[in-house]
Amino acid sequence: MQRIHLPDEVRTIIETLEKRGYEAYAVGGCVRDSVLGKTPKDWDITTSAKPEEVKAVFPRCIDTGIQHGTVTVMLNGTGYEVTTFRVDGSYSDGRHPDSVSFTGLLSEDLKRRDFTINAMAYNERSGITDLFGGIRDLERGLVRAVGNPAERFTEDALRILRLVRFSARLDFDMEEETFRAARALSPRLFLVSAERIRDEWMKTLLSDHPEKILLFEELGALRIFFPELSEALSGGKSPDPILRLSSFPADGVPRLAAVFDFIRQEGKLSAASAKTLADRRLRALKYDNHTRETVCFLMAFSDRSLPASPKELRSLLSETGKDGFPLLLSFRRLLAEEETDFDAAERCFQGVLDRQECTSVRELAVNGNDLLSCGVKPGKELGKILKALLLAVLEDPGLNTKEALLTRAAELRADS
Repeated sequence: MQRIHLPDEVRTIIETLEKRGYEAYAVGGCVRDSVLGKTPKDWDITTSAKPEEVKAVFPRCIDTGIQHGTVTVMLNGTGYEVTTFRVDGSYSDGRHPDSVSFTGLLSEDLKRRDFTINAMAYNERSGITDLFGGIRDLERGLVRAVGNPAERFTEDALRILRLVRFSARLDFDMEEETFRAARALSPRLFLVSAERIRDEWMKTLLSDHPEKILLFEELGALRIFFPELSEALSGGKSPDPILRLSSFPADGVPRLAAVFDFIRQEGKLSAASAKTLADRRLRALKYDNHTRETVCFLMAFSDRSLPASPKELRSLLSETGKDGFPLLLSFRRLLAEEETDFDAAERCFQGVLDRQECTSVRELAVNGNDLLSCGVKPGKELGKILKALLLAVLEDPGLNTKEALLTRAAELRADS
């Protein structure tokens, strides 16, 4: 009998329920990961005990999903989800069961799950319960639906995206019948919320095999939630930037930005158009403001060269900001398909910093109050003169003294 190491708290929960006459097992992803020799992040437990019976056994419980039979048992400051064996009712919305009913049979609970590799249970008394060939599929490197794949994807369209995610995370192939059913039913993804689509997409993009986002296109899923990428891939050209994503840090911003840069290049878009496209798509997928704004920043400068001359670099820094330039430089290094010397631009940037050269209005040696006290009118005139002073200082950093700038401001007023 194959043994799995259970954390002490998980073993305690299972043994405590068994002593009360109930069945209890670790179930799902924790069993899968343990069989693969990985350390599970979470441990879920399934049991024949009903929620109220679980709560009667353990003094500290939280009703996290009581309507679906789940309570969280707290042991030593950590929560463990304990769910009653259940049978799902019909899925009229294509996402959630209309009802659940409890059952005393582990087999009934396991057969409602998505993939064979996630439908295994374990306890130390009976070992691994594997009714659908999950271990065999782990050995073969396959993601296969439990039972009839068309039924599984019709029940919950999110499983189509999870299919890709597990393929990427484990570097597994999709079982052929499972793949065909997912492709046929991918139009049902309109039933899935933008937030859940985003989460599965990002888990795939941040996996060790981010290039497997291309499987979303093979399944017909991209045309539902990322049509711009689907169109870019339809040209038939090898998507080399996407194939190289695994060399990027496992960070959402650079990997997302690389995808949008691929779309920009394939569609021959301007940087402004690429920024607008990224903003629209990331808003549609409900990304947080920081991610959206940072990706859009990288797209805004996606067609700009990184100059190695101080004058040209100061001009660029006036747009990117000194805080933004290192991010842009780092991203462009990642994008470079061949060895490219970015060191000159980096040295030039460090020189600007070391010399404390001005690249923004707030770094000018004068401020708005200084100019107002000299008779500059507030509003349009003030803004115009500050902009002109900045342009002068970008050209010649030595002009950034209060005396020189006030003199220059007086000249500008006289000329206007």
